[in-house]
Amino acid sequence: MKKRILRSGWIVVLGALLLSGGCASTPGMGSDPRDPFEHYNRDMFAFNDALDRNVVKPIATHYVDYVPEFVRIGVGNFLGNLGDVWTAVNNYLQLKPVQGTQDTARVIFNTTLGLAGLIDFATPMGLPKHEEDFGQTLAIWGVKSGPYLVLPLFGPSTVRDGLAKSVDLYVDPVGQFDSESFRNTARVMRVIDTRAELLGASSLMEDVALDRYQFLRDAYLQRRQWRIRDGEPEPDNPQD
Repeated sequence: MKKRILRSGWIVVLGALLLSGGCASTPGMGSDPRDPFEHYNRDMFAFNDALDRNVVKPIATHYVDYVPEFVRIGVGNFLGNLGDVWTAVNNYLQLKPVQGTQDTARVIFNTTLGLAGLIDFATPMGLPKHEEDFGQTLAIWGVKSGPYLVLPLFGPSTVRDGLAKSVDLYVDPVGQFDSESFRNTARVMRVIDTRAELLGASSLMEDVALDRYQFLRDAYLQRRQWRIRDGEPEPDNPQD
């Protein structure tokens, strides 16, 4: 299963590169140097958007409307605790031992005192939550982001982060559980929980954005740079 996931990540990126070869000359497409695959990306954005509007968003909306808040908080805490494991590893790989130690402590306290992560004991204890993935680690190591790339199902990314996504999926702690039904349930709940948190943001984007694709692309690239720099000001000649 893990090998198939890793292979699929490469197939996605290679497929995008091949598709982009016939799209660069399309009028009005690819004019942004960050987005030479714009024709392909817009098609994939439309596919993801239709899936979200017709399936994911309605489920997330019902989840918020009908599932008690304390249950949703517990689910989010449990999934977040699993995510802290890989975050800790990436902080160590980025030579950020303080953050890595904080993440490790979060996992220990939340797993033990927090009933396998259902309760977040770490945050009130002064242990902040971080968000790190292998794409950010590659950026710290000096790997360039490459062009903007919309991934099927996963959405906004770059070539570098699309490749790194394969590693993130391969080592995902959810995939280490023996029960296939539990693994699949946890993955579905992660999607629903994440989408539920973004309901307000997506509604705002629909209200203010004339070109939703461009709005999301620019917002993603700016936020990605902010996360890679841990909120530090952008250098004079940026290109991660």
